[in-house]
Amino acid sequence: MAASPSRTATLIANLAAVSARVSAASTTTTLPRASSPSHPVRLVAVSKLKPASDVLALYTASPTPHLHFGENYLQELLEKSRLLPPGIRWHFIGGLQSNKCVTLARDVRGLWAVESVDTEKKASLLDKGWGERDNTLEGENRLRIFVQVNTSGEESKAGVDPAAAPLLCRFIREKCPRLKLQGLMTIGAIARSRATTPETENEDFLCLRETRDRVIADLALTGDDAVLELSMGMSQDFEGAITLGSDEVRVGTTIFGDRPPKRP
Repeated sequence: MAASPSRTATLIANLAAVSARVSAASTTTTLPRASSPSHPVRLVAVSKLKPASDVLALYTASPTPHLHFGENYLQELLEKSRLLPPGIRWHFIGGLQSNKCVTLARDVRGLWAVESVDTEKKASLLDKGWGERDNTLEGENRLRIFVQVNTSGEESKAGVDPAAAPLLCRFIREKCPRLKLQGLMTIGAIARSRATTPETENEDFLCLRETRDRVIADLALTGDDAVLELSMGMSQDFEGAITLGSDEVRVGTTIFGDRPPKRP
């Protein structure tokens, strides 16, 4: 399953370049992040439609293996999680169907977070699936959840309306004991993404930050409970997202290259 030496070298170089850009953007922002300043912005390498060998090449890279990887499709994530080492921290970031929530939470080895929760039903089913999981080997008591917010208002985009986000967050905290509300996530409009630079404020990122602040205020969160992360920024706009306080960016093509067409 090993990638070729040339492919491995390309992947490691691409990841190093992106990591350097993440670090540089982190030093230019004056906005506080939810996570500790001593922890860098989390870089999720989005490996959808790429072979497991690509993931393995970055996970086993020396001297700094990469841990966090994102997938969009449940079946692909299931296959990769079974093939690859258990130490990989998987993020499910794709559109989430209710009938797949239990399987996702119960069966994906190394599942670290689900970042596309936008209904109470999905949250409840993820809670159910996590309860059916054998976590004795992984040591995770609760599944991390990001509530996906539709900051652009596009009908084609998944996500809860910003005004409804506090209600869904409250439901997760009060009715889903096996879930941990980790933060909020958005994808945003493509046009805004393309226009984003480190100096240009993206309206979707501003909206997500304001929504996070509203959740904290409406739920009267304090202390550790008020530490809600922002997952925003992808290949075209991650530096602009970091300057607006993103705690996590999800980068795919800049690391792995263009993707093939989705398999049937």
